[in-house]
Amino acid sequence: MKSVYGRQFAMMAGVILLAFALLGGAFTALSYQYTIEDKKDSMERNADYIASFTSTFLSSGISSSIQEPAYQIYISSLARISGSTVILAQNSGEIVFAASAGSGNVGSLLSGYIPSDILEEITGQGRFAGLSSLGGLLSDRCYVAASPILQNSYITGLTFQQGVVLVASDTSSLTRMWKDFSSIFILSAAVVFLLAAMASSVTSLRQTKPLKDMADAVRKFGRGEFDARVEGCEDRKDEVGELAEAFNVMADSLAKSEAQRSEFIANVSHELKTPMTTIAGFADGILDGTIPREKEAEALKTISSETRRLSRLVRRMLDLSKLQSSENVTAQERFDVAEVLIRVLVSLEGKINGRGLDVETALPEGPVMVWGDPDAITQVCYNLLDNAIKFAAPGTALGLGIQVKGEKAYVSVRDRGETIPPDELNQVFDRFHKTDRSRSEDREGVGLGLYIVKTIINNHKENITVTSENGVTEFTFTLTIA
Repeated sequence: MKSVYGRQFAMMAGVILLAFALLGGAFTALSYQYTIEDKKDSMERNADYIASFTSTFLSSGISSSIQEPAYQIYISSLARISGSTVILAQNSGEIVFAASAGSGNVGSLLSGYIPSDILEEITGQGRFAGLSSLGGLLSDRCYVAASPILQNSYITGLTFQQGVVLVASDTSSLTRMWKDFSSIFILSAAVVFLLAAMASSVTSLRQTKPLKDMADAVRKFGRGEFDARVEGCEDRKDEVGELAEAFNVMADSLAKSEAQRSEFIANVSHELKTPMTTIAGFADGILDGTIPREKEAEALKTISSETRRLSRLVRRMLDLSKLQSSENVTAQERFDVAEVLIRVLVSLEGKINGRGLDVETALPEGPVMVWGDPDAITQVCYNLLDNAIKFAAPGTALGLGIQVKGEKAYVSVRDRGETIPPDELNQVFDRFHKTDRSRSEDREGVGLGLYIVKTIINNHKENITVTSENGVTEFTFTLTIA
């Protein structure tokens, strides 16, 4: 399998080569067409002009022969000026005069004949233009433009052909231009390709290094090394930098999850060990007679209490597992959250009276219809109110309130007691966290109630906050108004 670097380099090289090929081909075609057309037009104009001049010269009455020195000097001058070879031939094709731009001998042309196919095309179409060596008369293939020498008969009034004029120009200048262009094009392409290859190498390595670092980090994760991170991308503001940052955030989350898993296992082990040790100790004491018979009833009460505590722990863990299951989908129903809060308050009336607490409510007069799972929100209200009852100072008042702001309903539960330390305030929703360590052994809670509350609220895509100042602790969660 090709690497990202290999694929990117191959794509870059292909694009550059294709671009140069298209540009070179287009420039070559356009320049060739422009040059050839310009040369063709120029030579055809020269051939027409010489043919017209020759016709006028022959019919002027001054002379009837192209052998006149003045005529030949003039035509030779035109040949040198235009940089071409001028040939005059009779209708039979026999060459009668030739002049060249250079100093080369043109005497060999004077004993030659124009090919018949060219004569036929001049006679039939009135002109000829194309590449030809004139049947070997010219040393190389040249661009040839030919026109007939036409004259009007004074007797019949008809136009007749008295001969032909051919203007030939070699293509060496064009060949040199194509060679020069090809050299420049190849050199430019090589330099650009080399620079592009260097730039692509640097860019590709810069892009692929974080990916390789991520792959190495993932392998380390697989081996249980959760401290691996992608470094060196802190200053990058592109997509790779964002990917590296997201990867490190994910790595932090995984490391935190692994730490929480280890802590969860340790807490579960501790929470299970305490009641099981107590149960086993008292049971063994009864069986081996260490506990006197008159104290067996008290020991059995302790065993029963620890058994119920163990049962609550297991039940809470099962509830938590169900809430965190991917199959758990929060039901969306319309219900009155005020009614749910009042119903929970009534169910806990015995505990409230047992601790000598008062209740202060700030509820709307009418129903507060919201969206959510009424059973799950009932559990949230129960856990929050039960937690407030346990930690409220005896003789104080609990506070229950619902406020509607915009599209949200804010449900709050407040108690007066000890203030939660600020450094522990953001940990109250953690599993097995107990802010009152000295009294946790006496309480029925197992440290999962608030974690379950947080999980339920998160499943509803809502928020829950907690504040604790001057002995007043208040939990507030939101629900969407129906």
